[in-house]
Amino acid sequence: MPLTRIVCRETLSEEAVAIISDTLHECLVREFAVPLQDKFQIIERLPARQRVYDRHYLSGGRSDDFVLVLITAGNPRSTEQKRRFYRALSEGLSAKVGISPEDVMVTIQFNQAEDWSFSRGEQFCP
Repeated sequence: MPLTRIVCRETLSEEAVAIISDTLHECLVREFAVPLQDKFQIIERLPARQRVYDRHYLSGGRSDDFVLVLITAGNPRSTEQKRRFYRALSEGLSAKVGISPEDVMVTIQFNQAEDWSFSRGEQFCP
């Protein structure tokens, strides 16, 4: 049950944004065993002045194509699952949209099932 936020440059085409969205979800389904229909995303296309980041911090160099992916998920994943996910996402975005792996940053935060309410004000209890 991940909720994902994709932050990218405002001039990215609708087609590229759709490919990023689909690629992210495909990687979550494949590497994190997320159900196919469990797709909840917030996509923000922001102007350069609202995307402040260091172009070289722990990277070989970020460009204007920098994409930040923030994931909130209910089920913890192993270190190996996370490694595979990071690799699959950066490789997928590179192959499908031409975004350099240097331009892909991901952060994952895990919480408990009780921290979710999907509708009707009801706490999720699996």
